[in-house]
Amino acid sequence: MPVSYRGSLDRRRFLAASAGAALSAAALPGCAASVDSGSGSDSGKTLTVMAKVDEWDAKGKKEIEKTLGVNLRLITYDVTKLNAMLSSKNPPDLVRGLGAMEAPYFAARGLMTDLDPYFAKSEVLKPSDLADANDVWRYDGEKQGAGPRYGLAQDYSQDCMLWYRTDVFEEAGLDLLSETEPLSMDELLDIGKRLTKRRLGKVKVYGLSAGGSLTSFMWMTASAGGRLIAEDQASVDFSSPEARKALQWYIDYAKADVGPSLVNPNPDGWDGPTYQANRMAITTSGHWFGGIVSTDDKLAEVSRFAPAPQLGSHRVSPIFGGTGFWIPKDANNKEAAWKFFEWYFAGAPAKRRLDGGWGLPTLNSMRPKLPQKTALQKQAYAVQEKELPYISVLPVSPYAQIDALNAILTKVLPDAIKSGTAVGKVADALNSRMNEQLARGKELVG
Repeated sequence: MPVSYRGSLDRRRFLAASAGAALSAAALPGCAASVDSGSGSDSGKTLTVMAKVDEWDAKGKKEIEKTLGVNLRLITYDVTKLNAMLSSKNPPDLVRGLGAMEAPYFAARGLMTDLDPYFAKSEVLKPSDLADANDVWRYDGEKQGAGPRYGLAQDYSQDCMLWYRTDVFEEAGLDLLSETEPLSMDELLDIGKRLTKRRLGKVKVYGLSAGGSLTSFMWMTASAGGRLIAEDQASVDFSSPEARKALQWYIDYAKADVGPSLVNPNPDGWDGPTYQANRMAITTSGHWFGGIVSTDDKLAEVSRFAPAPQLGSHRVSPIFGGTGFWIPKDANNKEAAWKFFEWYFAGAPAKRRLDGGWGLPTLNSMRPKLPQKTALQKQAYAVQEKELPYISVLPVSPYAQIDALNAILTKVLPDAIKSGTAVGKVADALNSRMNEQLARGKELVG
């Protein structure tokens, strides 16, 4: 996402810096950019991985090399470079990505390896054991969530669930949130207003942090009983009653100035530091955020987890990330890449991630082993287990990268909100610009 609403150090940020590049590279096939000479694997003993610059430390790199018997070559993630490498048929062997936002775009262009034959033969990554969240990595040629598997999530969260500080609630005289019944979005905004603290006209404690990305509008629209992206994935419609309701909610939220928004971004860049410093009462973040909260005993003592709020009567609790890895179709060392898959997603690294409580494991058989030692861990586990039935895949379009569509939101919404533009006109502007982007992409895909 081009704006870091709920950026996690290990999952949310690696695509954020590339939003501008995504716009110029959206017509991926044939795009030109300089690439390091010899950027592909030069032998069966080299595993080339495109990931975050700090994906692994020196010890982690050595562990990969020793375990897999390879020389590890890391390329820092850059969407322009990735697109150029894919276009030149000299890609990395593995690419870090967000399944929920990227899989349809790359799969529709025939750039990803169909992993179903690999899963069919694996003794440790069995399809029957894969969490439903991994459906974000599936694409059947028409929609996301069905068809072949093209990647795997290293862990996942239902990203609209709430973490909140009980001390701020108690100081405001408010009851704690239900652990089973979701708030309505209107109730959430009202609570956010009551929790916000101001001094000399400036917000000192945010009452709420919520939304602002295309996926968040998709989620709210779905909860209201509609859909933002058309069934053929070729257009958006912010003008439908359900989507306008979602758009109006966000406009009201931004105008209320109770939390970070596209109009007034969080100076900290993301919710973590703000929440830790007692300058945010509620953050709309998934289970992964517990990995931050649980590292501070005092913070853990006053923090609680709650279900995702809903704009309408359709209970939807989506995944916005599904961060993991995929193997390009033209990768030179698929054998080593798959060995990495089996080890990284089912072996020692998966167990370490599980112990840290950073997210839900990609294998269902591991979920009962989530940390449940502290009171907060037990509370979060119980809430999460009851939320799982409402997990959903909100299909994104294969015709444009999400970063490019999010960039349109960041251009249109702030000025519209500040000027008081009617919601209908805002919807028209978003429809016009996004549908133009999608139409161009559809022509390229054919």
